[in-house]
Amino acid sequence: MRPSILVVGLALIIGGCASTLPPDVIASTDVEQTYSVRPVRYHSPISGYVSRQPVDPKPWRRQNEQQAPKSGDAS
Repeated sequence: MRPSILVVGLALIIGGCASTLPPDVIASTDVEQTYSVRPVRYHSPISGYVSRQPVDPKPWRRQNEQQAPKSGDAS
């Protein structure tokens, strides 16, 4: 075994055992007091539903004339 691997591994093991957790990571007892949650409103999943029924087709020529511009150029 190489001595450099042993030295690095030993330093990592000792460093891991000797470290302490920073205060930001440790959970405090007043977590419930620091964070507040807004109440959730109920929205019905079908609130925006609009019933649509099939209809009979209309004459296409009349629909086309309604969609066409009134004063168009002769192209």
